[in-house]
Amino acid sequence: MIPPAGGEPGQGKVVFVGAGPGAADLITVRGARTIAAADIIIWASSLVNAEIVADHKPDALLVDSASASLEDITPLYERARDEGLLVARVHTGDPAIYGATAEQRELLRRLGIAYESIPGVSAFSAAAARSDVEITLPEVSQSLILTRLEGGRTPMPPRESVREFAAHGTTMALYLSAARSHTLQRELLAGGYPPDTPVIIGHQVTWPDEVMVRCRLDQLAATMKEHKFWKHTVILVGPALAETPLAKRSHLYHPGFRHEYRDADPVAARELAEKGAQA
Repeated sequence: MIPPAGGEPGQGKVVFVGAGPGAADLITVRGARTIAAADIIIWASSLVNAEIVADHKPDALLVDSASASLEDITPLYERARDEGLLVARVHTGDPAIYGATAEQRELLRRLGIAYESIPGVSAFSAAAARSDVEITLPEVSQSLILTRLEGGRTPMPPRESVREFAAHGTTMALYLSAARSHTLQRELLAGGYPPDTPVIIGHQVTWPDEVMVRCRLDQLAATMKEHKFWKHTVILVGPALAETPLAKRSHLYHPGFRHEYRDADPVAARELAEKGAQA
């Protein structure tokens, strides 16, 4: 069991709430309840839909952190500790993915404030749903790589590069990379993706001004330039994203696949076994 983090009960609490990709109704029930009950709500208007934080207590303090540094919001955490208040720290998407929450948790540990996180729908998941694709298609792609293009303002670990990840040929979701689409396309191709690899580009996914575009990998940079995508964009790449049906199916619902709730059909099980699968 993982013990509760931070300070003692009754000494205030900070909850990192995943706001989801944009649409107000894509926040979790737990996240929405936390915002509604919070004494202090810290959110970035540049990233989070205002409707997400609209259902708050009449006396709740709303703080727009769009232009704030960690030092700017530290007094709010100290106040929560001293007055026993609940803080909803609302982050776009899922707080665990490029959420800049690690340094906040470290600060809260030093201040002696309890904290926890509530997950949210990430942009890659929303983009896949909006495009009606399965990113882990049987026998095509069973892995998902979440990454960003190296060489930007935030350094990447030395062994993590788009080119090396591309060598796996599986589904990749790329964040924070839209502004350098030419470099991104070059590195993905150099890593081994074929030029005709399907790409899904999601800009402002689930927001009112959402734009979803499909293209080939060798058309990625030109497509990004045409639509003037340079931020708030997630890019999905991989063979599982093809629009045309692929002749693969999950074994889970195959009549020849046995599990604890269902026996396998003998004939169908033999067919699976001939293909090298275990019934």
